[in-house]
Order: sequence, then structure tokens, then C-alpha cells
Amino acid sequence: MGRVAAKPAPGGPKAHLALSLPGEELLSWLSVERGRSTNTLIAYRRDLAAYEAWLRARGEGPAMAGITEATVAEYVEHLGQAGLAPASIARALVAVRSLHRFMVQEGDAGSDPSADLSPPPVPQGLPKALSEDEVTMLLSSVTGQGPGQLRDRAVLELLYATGMRISELTGLSLPDLALEDQLVRVYGKGGKERLVPVGRYAREAIEAWLGPGGRPALVPPRWARRADADALFLNMRGGRISRQGAWGIVRHYGQKVGLGHRLTPHVLRHSCATHLLDHGADIRVVQELLGHASIATTQVYTRVSPERLRHAYDSAHPRARTG
Repeated sequence: MGRVAAKPAPGGPKAHLALSLPGEELLSWLSVERGRSTNTLIAYRRDLAAYEAWLRARGEGPAMAGITEATVAEYVEHLGQAGLAPASIARALVAVRSLHRFMVQEGDAGSDPSADLSPPPVPQGLPKALSEDEVTMLLSSVTGQGPGQLRDRAVLELLYATGMRISELTGLSLPDLALEDQLVRVYGKGGKERLVPVGRYAREAIEAWLGPGGRPALVPPRWARRADADALFLNMRGGRISRQGAWGIVRHYGQKVGLGHRLTPHVLRHSCATHLLDHGADIRVVQELLGHASIATTQVYTRVSPERLRHAYDSAHPRARTG
């Protein structure tokens, strides 16, 4: 791992959380050499800043010399006592371990005090997928033909049809569409590109949004940002829709049909995967569709549908058939 210049790494609104020199170098390396996203860098900066602040409060110097395994273990215990969930502690420990490993590889430390520490077990949460009837109710709740309604319908249809992440949806540009081939090009984590099929309902919703009463009605006389000119989805002011804006669309219609806080963009992603598997899709196909790097991530969806288990049991077990 070659040393990179210790200029502040991208960090958006969290960039004011200054780190030690090794911390800044780690973030620079993650940004330049590993291509980590801005959101990932913000999360690393936040977790490392909390760790270094805790060390300073204990009297540890900025070079972090003399830190032992017991020190890091005490920090993990501190996070638990502060009320952090196991998943949050595990994420924080990833950042801490990355820092100490980086320092060893750069020759700034002789050993990694976090190497043998394991994060607390994270309970395996099952995705709370919507039923197919609930999805139908949600998608039918967008009424009207104004540009806002046409956009909202296309957003919801596309999220459910493709299972893409909310950040992937807001990052879509017009050249990413290939509606004649029923495909959309999606850029996932780490900038990885994948082609995702678009079903008939989503395609029709996108075509309506791109028609005269939809996106063209929101195009401003002059683009505030040049990159917005190619954005697939616009806000009501004519700029690229933000993650918060797309989140608001999902939440608004979820509340409208009585789903309340159950509905998030990630629940639509879960629902897409679950319903594909319910109807016989191969898990490797679902893995490719969702952009999962590991099949283990996709396998969680095989445990969420009692209906699928019951159907497989009834059709395969010789003593289960009735009638």
C-alpha cells in the first residue's frame, strides 16, 4: 500500500471532523486508491473521529502510540455502554481496525492491536417485505397526471421493478435508459455497473414521466448545475432529485395507504427480491439483479417467505400431499 498525500479526503458536511495524520491518510487512500463513495467516507470519518476523541480524553497522543488490544476492547465496551446497537458497534470497529491495519502497512505502527478483536454478534434481522397486495395498493395510490404525480409513479414503479438502492435511483441519468431493450444501466457500490431489466409497468411509468406533461414541464430555463441536465428524475425546482427527496416520495405514499413507517426504499428492495424468489427466480439471478457482491447477502431473502417454504414442502414431500 503506497503512502498517499494527507490532504483531507472527501467528506461532505462531515469534513470538519478533523482526524489525526494517519486517519486523514487512510481516508485519502480509501478515496483515491479504493474508490470508496462519499457516503462511505463520511461514515468512516464520523467513526474514526469518535474513536480518536475517546483516545484523547484518555490522554492518548495524536500518534496513537502504545494502544493495546485491551484499549480497543475497552472502546468497544464503551460503545456498548453508550447504548449503540450491535450493528453500529460492528461498523465502528471496522473503521478502527482499518486504521490500525493501515498504520502497520504504512510502517507507522509495529502491530495491530485490533487484529484479534471480533465485533459483537449482530442479530440477523429478517427483511420486512410487503405482500404483493400491499405493493399493488401502494403503486395504485399515485393518482393524477401532473409532473409530480408522473414522477412519483415512475420512482415507485422503478424501485419495485428493479430492486435498486435509493442512491442508485437518484444517480440515474437519461443515457442510462435503454427502454427499447427494457433495460437500465445502474451504478452500484464502488462504481460497479450492472444492467437491470425493467418490466412493463415501470417502463410505461417512465415513458409517461418523460412525456410532455412530465419531466419536460420541470426543466428550468437554465440549469443550476450542468450535471442536472441529464438527470432522469428532477425535483419540482428542476434539479436532480436528492436521496432525501426520493425518500420523501416513498414515505408520503406509504403513509397515504396506511403502511406508515413500515415503508422505506429498502423495503421495496426487499420486496422485489422476495417476490422474485417466491415466483421461482434463481438466487444467482437475484444476486446479479440487486448488485450483491456475495451470494450470502442474497441468501437472507430465502428465509423470509413461509409461503415459499410451504409450497416447496407440499409439492416435494411424499407425506405432505392432501386430497
